[in-house]
Amino acid sequence: MTSNVGNADKVIRAGIAVVALVLAFVVGIGSVGGIVLVVVAAIAGLTAAVGFCPLYRLFGISTCATK
Repeated sequence: MTSNVGNADKVIRAGIAVVALVLAFVVGIGSVGGIVLVVVAAIAGLTAAVGFCPLYRLFGISTCATK
């Protein structure tokens, strides 16, 4: 699994994960909106941590600097 998420993209995804998690607690973690926000936070955080996005692979996108 080669990395296809660049550094700037990782920072943006990490920020989205934090904001979505905070909003999930504000909305209510047990509500439908809260659960959706937790899922969004988990996906954004995981792709930021791993550096790989399956949707980028599907569409042939890469934000990594070429080596």
